[in-house]
Amino acid sequence: MIQIYKSLSETDATLNSIDNLEPGCWINIVAPSYEELVLISKKTGVPIEFLRAPLDDEETSRIDIENNNILVIVDIPFTEMEDNSLTYDTYPLGIIHTEKEIITICLKNSKILTDFVSGKIKSFYSFKKSRFILQILNRVSTYYLLYLRQIDKKSLMIEKRLHRSMKNRELIQLHSLEKSLVYFSTSLKSNEATLEKMLKLDIMQKYSEDKDVLEDVIIENKQAIEMTEIYSNILASTMDFFASVISNNLNIVMKVLASVTILLAIPTIMGGIYGMNIALPFQDNPFAFYIVMGLTIGICLIVAALLYKKDMFS
Repeated sequence: MIQIYKSLSETDATLNSIDNLEPGCWINIVAPSYEELVLISKKTGVPIEFLRAPLDDEETSRIDIENNNILVIVDIPFTEMEDNSLTYDTYPLGIIHTEKEIITICLKNSKILTDFVSGKIKSFYSFKKSRFILQILNRVSTYYLLYLRQIDKKSLMIEKRLHRSMKNRELIQLHSLEKSLVYFSTSLKSNEATLEKMLKLDIMQKYSEDKDVLEDVIIENKQAIEMTEIYSNILASTMDFFASVISNNLNIVMKVLASVTILLAIPTIMGGIYGMNIALPFQDNPFAFYIVMGLTIGICLIVAALLYKKDMFS
């Protein structure tokens, strides 16, 4: 899918959808076909490799320059529903700075770019290409921080449910959040190296305020990295804690079952002895059954008292 937008003027930031390429336009490409990539490559002069690179979901964050085309690939966060649960992951977003246009290309439609289309971003002009790149990067950092806070709140809710009942579903959800934080951490650190390289680009040296904005983005990215590490450590310790609790509960159950087994073994032994076809005490006594039962119960009570003192029933 190819969408082309252009701001009206420097005094009017209204974004209009247009049909043909014009200087200062923004070309937004989402999950394109190969024919669409070839078409854009021919009309803009951008190498086809630049257009295809962000479509590889394993592509790492980087900067590539060829002629007057600058390719910036960053990993952006996204959410999706999986098994009735919200999951978090990252995928590449390509931003291509050309002499006349700015091109964004990715595998999926992103909220980050949708915010620009819907007019949520103030002072956004499609023809201010370097500023547009910085605004996208700033929005990426904002969504990382937003999703990290959501992960923290979600982990706290799951932890509260785990306190009430130990179920595999909650543990699986915690593991899923822990995995999401690993993805975030890897992507943020990769983005950090790319942002540092962008400081050296000529397009970022054109205006001093652009450089200041980029430095702010780098600071927010580092803040996201720190938050990711903190939440990862908390989740890891939480998983270890509940693993210990589950193991301890299992030990208690096994201990109680062992105690009950010992107590049940006593009547079995007594019944087995008096079931033998030999001369035994009290066999001629008319109250032999009651005597044997009394002895069995007495021994069971003594053993139960000893086990209780050893804290084998709790």
